[in-house]
Amino acid sequence: MTDRLPDNDRIDEKKAARRRTFKKVMAVLKLLLLLIIVVAIPAYIYFFHRDIIQGFSSLEDVENFFMQYRHQSMLIYFGLQILQIVICILPGQTMQFAAGYLFHFWIGLGIAASGAFIGTVIAYYLARILGRDAMHMIFGEEKINDMLQKINSKKGVAIVFLIYLIPGIPKDLCTYAAGLSEMKLKPFLILSMVGRAPGMIGSLIMGQQVNMGGYMSAGIIAGCFVVMFIIGILFRKQVTNFLDGLYVKLQKMM
Repeated sequence: MTDRLPDNDRIDEKKAARRRTFKKVMAVLKLLLLLIIVVAIPAYIYFFHRDIIQGFSSLEDVENFFMQYRHQSMLIYFGLQILQIVICILPGQTMQFAAGYLFHFWIGLGIAASGAFIGTVIAYYLARILGRDAMHMIFGEEKINDMLQKINSKKGVAIVFLIYLIPGIPKDLCTYAAGLSEMKLKPFLILSMVGRAPGMIGSLIMGQQVNMGGYMSAGIIAGCFVVMFIIGILFRKQVTNFLDGLYVKLQKMM
């Protein structure tokens, strides 16, 4: 019996050593992944493909940029839509307006929505893989902790939905914070995609109308969305209560 103890101790020491080695390797890989996301990809685009960023500074630039890659334009746009969510180098509303202008509504909606879906999943899991310390480095500890507190609160569902619904509010922080939060992926995806839908649809329709010369109708659509936004703010309590109930049902379904 006593002869076996040293063998067991050696086995335990080997297991502990393997766990320490694994943790060190994972820490290095996480650091490398963080550097790629935060430094390498943005730097590569800025120094070697600055035309991508400059190509979205005006509608004429957008059209000229995609005309250079006419046959690959849909694939390029799809990749840029994913990239816009993961590292946020391009404005989302401009991207969606461009999709409507270039590809018209239904094709543009398919590309924009699928790109947004995949980009959101990637960002969500990147936050889980990299962990809280990495998110603190990217966004700041105070901002991440504040967003996490909101998402994990009783009103977290309504907060997430409204962040994605209201145009102009930065969504990247919420996406990464959700990956660290208690909110599961499926409910978060539903809330974020439904929240994005009105702004995405409006931008696509306006882009298509401008392409067809329908400037008046594009302006009317923009005005309708402004009115809808104001109504949503005025009845935000009812919206919040409805979303809380919906989230409870979704949790039971998971």
